Amino acid sequence: QVQLVESGGGLVQAGGSLRLSCAASGLTFSWYVMGWFRQTPGKEREFVATINRSGSSTDYADSVKGRFAISRDNAKNTVYLRMTSLKPEDTAVYYCAAVQSVSLGETVSSRYDYWGQGTQVTVSS
Repeated sequence: QVQLVESGGGLVQAGGSLRLSCAASGLTFSWYVMGWFRQTPGKEREFVATINRSGSSTDYADSVKGRFAISRDNAKNTVYLRMTSLKPEDTAVYYCAAVQSVSLGETVSSRYDYWGQGTQVTVSS
């Protein structure tokens, strides 16, 4: 079955950096658009970043543009989210997601077929 497993979350001070990884199995990874979303208690899941199948196209939420970078390694079936200049408001559970699509990226959570279990990112001030 399809599995998406996130790692790399943790506690970091404001201004610091983290790199999240999401390892995929049970699917042909290069056929899938990948996305990162985040959620805090009592709030809707929020789009963060997306990348197309080849990695040639990316899109970001305005709140993270210039600070976060999404990338993928199709040989390793892994998508990454490099987060820099972290702010306390970036604190959330971060989820990766996959959808079989030929689009340049997907920003809407309901479009995704598969989700990971999430990894907590906490940014202290």
